[in-house]
Formats: sequence, structure tokens, C-alpha cells
Amino acid sequence: MQKKLAGAVALGALMVAAPALADPVKIGLVSTLSGPSAALGVHMRDGFQLAVKELGGKLGGQPTEVVVVDDELKPDVAVTKVKALIERDKVDIVAGVVFSNVMMAVAKPVFDAETFLISGNAGPSPLAGKACSPFFFSASYQNDQNHEVMGKYAQDKGYKRVILMTPNYQAGKDSMAGFKRHFKGEVVEEIFTQLGQLDFAAELAKIASAKPDAVFTFMPGGMGVNLVKQYAQAGLAGQIPFLSAFTIDETTLPAVQDAAIGLLSGAQWAPTLDTPENKAFVAAYEKEYGVVPSIYASQGYEAAKLIDGALKATGGKVSDKAAFRKALASAPFKSIRGDFKFNANGFPSQDVYVVKAVKRADGKFQTEIVTKVFDDFKDAYAGECPLK
Repeated sequence: MQKKLAGAVALGALMVAAPALADPVKIGLVSTLSGPSAALGVHMRDGFQLAVKELGGKLGGQPTEVVVVDDELKPDVAVTKVKALIERDKVDIVAGVVFSNVMMAVAKPVFDAETFLISGNAGPSPLAGKACSPFFFSASYQNDQNHEVMGKYAQDKGYKRVILMTPNYQAGKDSMAGFKRHFKGEVVEEIFTQLGQLDFAAELAKIASAKPDAVFTFMPGGMGVNLVKQYAQAGLAGQIPFLSAFTIDETTLPAVQDAAIGLLSGAQWAPTLDTPENKAFVAAYEKEYGVVPSIYASQGYEAAKLIDGALKATGGKVSDKAAFRKALASAPFKSIRGDFKFNANGFPSQDVYVVKAVKRADGKFQTEIVTKVFDDFKDAYAGECPLK
């Protein structure tokens, strides 16, 4: 298929496109909208829909229909619903997907249908390396990237002994790999929990007994809410530094509140990121939904803006696969993050930061940027991707 796309690009360069009226665009937006992690999917969905609203209900100037489905954080359910989006609803593009186990399940049927998949969050490592696809682009990150920030931070702080704790699924494994890529001290233990686990008493007892210099964790959604609360209740807060990514953010802060203030995370975005586009986005999101946007909201928003820019470049058409891929690869939008470009594997090269949880003057909670750790950061797997 990669050769077919390359050939189509070459052929297209020799032809002059005739003006044509493009059909309305249909997007299948896959998100986790039920269960303890629903807040993540709601933010991503709302960010995507805010961008479409700002664009007058059109992407690339074409009337746009967004068909939203709940994957229920169940890979088998997601596959069934994605196949329906492609075969019954005839969507032009599939977008979204919060969790990497769902992304790994739906990727094959989407790619087999030669349909473009625009991630609004999940960035599993297999799709970044040898199994990369010409039909995949991420408007978020490659999973390892934000965890690498905290590994570098722990190394620079001089921590010698660290415990790692993540859910036992693809993103959790990528999380640990990312952290260890830059941390050269001793990993005392790698604790894998169940995805969706909400009681961490046994794990916290292990941590208290081991007395590491720090704990690093990745626990998104309701898992993170419970972990942060239980960490404080166990008397570990203030004793053992708590480092994380996707654990303390604008989806969990309304529930955790003061218990999270001052805790550090790795992220490629925060509401305080100082670009004109980001200030406008944050203000618009808060006005529309009444809450502080999260990293998931920002990525949903940018996924829609990416699709919009690519459609503008192709005259509103997705049918010319090679032309649409070339347009996507050029990252044809002004990112709220500032620096943003795609590697050959469809994942972004971007700046990544340490962020901190704070309480605003209006009483709301958010994360703010502390320091930039990596500049124009390329993921570790891009060199394994055969795409050019």
C-alpha cells in the first residue's frame, strides 16, 4: 500500500487537478464516554466539536458531519463500532481514541479499509515504529514522550531509587519505557496494576516499605483521582516525591483539588502555554463548557484543525489518498502548542515540559508550565518506520 501511495503521489505531480465540487465530509469520532475514565473522552470530544463549531460547522470549507461513538474502553466494542462507522456510515476519516489498547484494536480494520485515522490521544509505540502506517497521524504525542520528561527530571534531580507504577496495557508499558530511557538510577520495582483499578492499598504498602527516592506513575482518569487521594491518606505525600504523567490534569484536578497542588507531571501542553492561539482556545473552551480544558481537549481541538487544514489543501476531498496524506504530513494548521511538525511515522516532533498543578485566583485548578525539558522532541521509534 505504501508503494501504491508513493506512486499516486508521483502521478499526481504530473497532472493538473480540475475544479470539482467535493462531497460533505463525514468524521467518525471514537471516544471513551462511559466509566471512570469518561472525563478524558468527554474533553477530547468537546475539544474536537469546539473546533468544528468555530469553523462554522465545516472542515476544509465543506459541510461536516461528526458521528460520535462511545468505545466504552472495550477493544472488542470499539472494533464493532469502528467497522460500522466505515461500512454503514461511510465515514471519510476516523478520529479520536483515548486509550492505546483500543487504538491497537481498531487500527487494523481502519487501515485495511484504507481510511485515515487521526489520533486525538493514544500514541502506542508499535504504530510509531515498524508497524507505522501511511493512514495514521497523531495530533497528540507518541506515548513515551511525556514520560521521558519525568525520567529526565528524576535523573537531573539526582534521585537514585525510583518505583514505577502503571496499568498493565500498551500505554503503561510505553510509559515505563519512556521514563527509563533517561533515568539511569535504580528502578526498585515496576508495579503493573489492572486497567481501571481504583484501590491501591497493596501497592502503596509496597511503596511505603521500599522507601524509594521518588515514585513515578501513569494513572489516567478515575485511577489517578483515587491514587492521588490514597497516596495522601497513606501519609506518603510530602515524604516520597510523586512524579507522573496523565495522572494529574484538568480532568482529575476538579476531584483531587488541594491534594494535587504542587505535584509535577510531564506534558506537551498546559493551559498557560503562551501562544496567542492557545490563549484563544482556553478562553473559548471555558466559555463553551464552563471548565478548564485538559490536554485531551487540546488534542481533540487540534485533531479537527489538522483535518481542516488538510481538506483545504485538497479542495475538500479525501478520495485522493496520496494527496490527502501529503497534506496531513505538512501539518497545515497553526498549532496552539507553537512548534509542531510531523515525523515520517505520523507522530509529532514538539516541545515537551514539566508542568505543575496549581489553584487559580478564581478557585479553579489547572496545570501550568514549570520548564521546557525537550525542544522539537522526536519520538524514539521514528527511525524504525519505513515510510518516507
